[in-house]
Amino acid sequence: MKRHLWSVVAVALLASAAAQAQGGPGASGPGVVWSDLSAAQQQVLEPIRERWSALPPGRQQTLARGAERWQQMTPEQRELAQQRMQRWRELPPEQRQQLRNRYERFRSLPPEDQQQLRESFRRFRDLPPEQREQLRRRWHEMTPEQRQQMNERWQQMTPEQRRQLRERMRDMTPEQRRQMREGMQRPQRGG
Repeated sequence: MKRHLWSVVAVALLASAAAQAQGGPGASGPGVVWSDLSAAQQQVLEPIRERWSALPPGRQQTLARGAERWQQMTPEQRELAQQRMQRWRELPPEQRQQLRNRYERFRSLPPEDQQQLRESFRRFRDLPPEQREQLRRRWHEMTPEQRQQMNERWQQMTPEQRRQLRERMRDMTPEQRRQMREGMQRPQRGG
């Protein structure tokens, strides 16, 4: 049951972060009275019933939304949420903080940049496992300076230039892509 509650808390925290990022409900406001929760929400949140009235209003709202969302999930989605929460709990505190910091940086980006990052992640996730591993390995083999240079060049490109580059790279042979990457990693000459 404790694992189940942690999963609900994880779902609730994600929902709360999204609501706060949008300035929506949950950012602040009145608490939730236990008797106002649906029977399904009460069932999910039963392990914390005794402490409910002592929780801050924002946490009550977040947990109520999380419990509602939990009830709407398929068994597969619930299992996945539980696995993610378990992995989160197993992370060292400093790694959790790094992830929180990354999430905050992501939230501070303009919506179009957030969407572009989501699309890039989806494309990466949809690659065959061998290709994902190859990309990870290449990235980790780069020096910090090479990574910085690639990031800077990418940032200097317009969205249209980035789209065109992605299309060109899809049509290239592995050897052509390797040569292009090597060219991108060389220092630019001032002119």
